[in-house]
Amino acid sequence: MAGFGNIRKGRREAVDNLGFNEGGDCPRCGGDAQPSTMTGYLSCVSCQHEWQDPDYVEESNTHAVPTYHQDTEKIEEFKREIESGSLAGVLGVEKNLSKKQEESLARLEDKWMTGMQGHFNTATEERKPLMISFDDDDNIVSTEVAALTVVANGFDGGEEIRLEYPGMGTEFYCFNVNDPNGWRKGRSAEDTARSITTTINNNSELVFATLEGVRISFELRSDQLKSESLVLFVDDPGGTDIVAEKNGIVLDARNLQDFEDYRSIVELVLEDGIISPSEDQLLWSMRQQLGIDDVYHVQMVLEMYGEDTLKECTSCGKMAQLYPEYAAWYCQSCEEWC
Repeated sequence: MAGFGNIRKGRREAVDNLGFNEGGDCPRCGGDAQPSTMTGYLSCVSCQHEWQDPDYVEESNTHAVPTYHQDTEKIEEFKREIESGSLAGVLGVEKNLSKKQEESLARLEDKWMTGMQGHFNTATEERKPLMISFDDDDNIVSTEVAALTVVANGFDGGEEIRLEYPGMGTEFYCFNVNDPNGWRKGRSAEDTARSITTTINNNSELVFATLEGVRISFELRSDQLKSESLVLFVDDPGGTDIVAEKNGIVLDARNLQDFEDYRSIVELVLEDGIISPSEDQLLWSMRQQLGIDDVYHVQMVLEMYGEDTLKECTSCGKMAQLYPEYAAWYCQSCEEWC
């Protein structure tokens, strides 16, 4: 029966703990009181019972209702702190801006918000709203390198957009909903332009596309790329539904009027001293439109850029050298004339 001794001992201790002692503070066991963790209550030292302190007097704290004037004062105080610190001017708290400065800030805000209108794949890339650059006078410099405009919505098949960069290859985007790099024809020119913008932003490694109405503006994805080397080419065999533009010059053979127009295109192409495959095709179609022979074309190239003008080989992608005596370019790698 030794095991039952501990039970009896525990019962006796429980009776002693819960027993009432006269003269104490606790209403349950008569134990001594101590301050409780709850305001206005007491706690028993013995049984931990808590009861309301009869001598507690609640303090009445009245809080002033916030007013418009108090909020204004806090805002002004915050502005004064910012103006006096290292962040002065960052949050636009200056009030003494000139008219030109205000107009500049307005253009900056408009440019920034416009850059957020482009469609891109947020799951695979982080894009800043717009890569803004400034000149020495803190004027905003446009980062647009080329643009497309959907002038009609009569796409009937065969339309193609090419983006090229020497050494990085060519990106092909066509009117074909079944192609991963294809776009769809919308109910309006704006819907079609939106589809083209989304397709390019989801697939291009060269440019960001920004949509404004029916005009698609392109910016280079990397600061390492040069704007003069980017090539934009549009093949629109059925009619004029989409037009390419670079440096304010429309890149369309059907838009040419005379030799001066052709010279302007050649100057644009030779900005980087390299004729890419798409640029070569564009110049060829323009020569067909105006009746310019290849010899006259080579003479114009020599006059503008000299014998150092290179042509990217369509077969291997290497650079072919110009041989003026043959009025053609020769690729040493392929051992073929380009």
